[in-house]
Amino acid sequence: MNFWFILAQVFGLLTMIFEFRSYQKKDKSAYFLQTGIGSLFWIFMFFALGMATGMATQISLIIAATYSTIRALVFHVVFKKNTVKSEEFGIRFLLVMIVIALVAGVSTVLNSPEEVRWIQAIGMATALTFVVCQYLPGQHYLRISIVLYALAVIALNSPLNILYGDIRWNYMGIAIELAKISSVVIFYIKLSKNPEKQGLVLAGI
Repeated sequence: MNFWFILAQVFGLLTMIFEFRSYQKKDKSAYFLQTGIGSLFWIFMFFALGMATGMATQISLIIAATYSTIRALVFHVVFKKNTVKSEEFGIRFLLVMIVIALVAGVSTVLNSPEEVRWIQAIGMATALTFVVCQYLPGQHYLRISIVLYALAVIALNSPLNILYGDIRWNYMGIAIELAKISSVVIFYIKLSKNPEKQGLVLAGI
């Protein structure tokens, strides 16, 4: 357990905090800022893990985290400006993000062992759904999709997807996904206790 591994856990904890906070936000701009900062620390976590255990195994994860960071921070600006031009740019940017995610997802599925290809396909489907639902109006699409995506990510780190070799479980990564799920659960618990806010959220505000 060297310095870089410990630093990776620190960055992972910061990622968890910001991801948890993001799903407590009802304003889309505030949500994207929080999750964007969380994704930035996610990059640092994978980089530190790479320094600790070998960068070759972390490159794809660093790229995925960078993709998530750029997407979130760009959408933060789009929703903060909230103009016709920013909305048009946001839709075009969303389409580009979908194409990138689709290409990366199909490549991952096709290059995975046949025995686990089905779970990789589920992971790709939930990831694409989450990217689209992040941009959709209202509160519920986003939170339902992140729960499904988080469950898929946890499954991808489980024996369902692990076939060979001495696997080092990424407990911090699993904890981050569980933090997202728990944040959504707490959001709806708080919402159910406040009927006035519940009406606004159900109306998509």
